[in-house]
Amino acid sequence: MKWLAVDYGDSRTGLAGCDAGETITSPITPQIEEKSMNKVAAAVTEVFAARGAEGLVCGLPKNMDGTEGSRANKSRRFAQRLANTAGVPVVLWDERRTTVSAAAILADNDTFGAKRKERLDSVSAAVILESFLNWRAHHPDEEPPELVRPEA
Repeated sequence: MKWLAVDYGDSRTGLAGCDAGETITSPITPQIEEKSMNKVAAAVTEVFAARGAEGLVCGLPKNMDGTEGSRANKSRRFAQRLANTAGVPVVLWDERRTTVSAAAILADNDTFGAKRKERLDSVSAAVILESFLNWRAHHPDEEPPELVRPEA
């Protein structure tokens, strides 16, 4: 099944996709450079449709102790808007430490400065997607722990 992952941010939103066999994930560039939640949801929905994706995963930025703050609340609102816009459920997935992992991946590939900024959120989305796909591989036929369904 083809999935599209979203690392939603205040001014930049990163995307990543996978193949139908759920084995290869890749960042999608360019990132979405937009602040309006509605416009970001519309842009993600366009990419979702253009890639023929069947599922959406949105990162949920929890605090290191597992609690949720204002960023998580904003991501939940975005996931609901995205579910409504795309017309499909959105999986909310814990994204703790994904930006740190993405920065390390980019550093290992000698990507710094402006090029790092251009790719960081999309690489973070790829890390989110890889984590989710790993969970799916170990939990076949289970529904993800947290789904946001389109409102009727």
